[in-house]
Amino acid sequence: MIRIGVIGCGQWGPNHIRNFSNLEGSKVVACSDLSTDRLRAMSSLVRHIKTTRDYRDILSNPDIDAVAISTPAALHYKIAKESLLAGKDVLCEKPLCTKMSDALELTRLAKSRKKILMVGHVFVFNPGIQKLRELIHKKKGGRIYYLHSERTNLGPFRRDVNAVWDLACHDVYIFNYLLNAQPIEVSARGGQYLQKKIEDVAFISMTYPKGVLVNIHVSWLDPKKVRQITVVGNKSMITWDDLDNVGPIKIYDRQVVQKYYYETFGEFTLLAKEGDITIPKIDLKEPLKIQDAHFLDCVQRRIQPVPDGMAGVQTVKVLEAIQKSLAKRGNPVRVS
Repeated sequence: MIRIGVIGCGQWGPNHIRNFSNLEGSKVVACSDLSTDRLRAMSSLVRHIKTTRDYRDILSNPDIDAVAISTPAALHYKIAKESLLAGKDVLCEKPLCTKMSDALELTRLAKSRKKILMVGHVFVFNPGIQKLRELIHKKKGGRIYYLHSERTNLGPFRRDVNAVWDLACHDVYIFNYLLNAQPIEVSARGGQYLQKKIEDVAFISMTYPKGVLVNIHVSWLDPKKVRQITVVGNKSMITWDDLDNVGPIKIYDRQVVQKYYYETFGEFTLLAKEGDITIPKIDLKEPLKIQDAHFLDCVQRRIQPVPDGMAGVQTVKVLEAIQKSLAKRGNPVRVS
């Protein structure tokens, strides 16, 4: 039985408590939060759970094997480091840190202490994203030209990080996962409309190997909640809509073909080819539950998680480059 402590009971903490309480082989022993109202709510959610306003009470508890950290991003490094030093396996929500050097330090610390460090990039466990990756790797779309994502809503508004670190963090990792690569160069423009020095909207362009272009639009200031990705290839086009519970993946048999005119050597015209739309069957399951079950399996079997600490490092590295480009008003920044 893996005994779990949950640090942070805001948006994601209660979901971790629910999942780990219901998964076979785990038990939530304690949780912490600065809000006494949230702690009372957790006490009503799980019987006999210990609650505390000081997360260090969880770290000093020898009966707790692992922790799930779902605090504001600015606190991830401090709490994750203390957790690893206390001998706990760690599941930390995204982003792992707000500095690449801190993320790298945590990864090295976990390795030296022989502890599990997993980053909560939950969309890796989304059945639609997994299907999208399968289609790309099977070259269903042919050679990929470009990808586009949109992640918008009216709120929630954060004070510790901007919309890039809050929302685009998902998309950066998703595209790295889909393309099995990291961007070479990024460029970003953003707007600070609601809070000073915090971008609530951003438009990001990234260049991946083989000339693949990626565009990301994130916003806390949009009338519609949108979670979509479009993949454009030379053979077909594929879309993913996380809010479509019937058919989140659609494959469009559409492409552009070249028709040559042999009477005038070398000349051709571009023609749009229209075809059918295919909707593959997707078994919809809760991604966070799959993620938490994977973390438990890694703790029990002492195997490397996906995504691990280095995946977190790579994501933070790209986010740092995007942040630099924002500060330079869109000037391109190379990803080291």
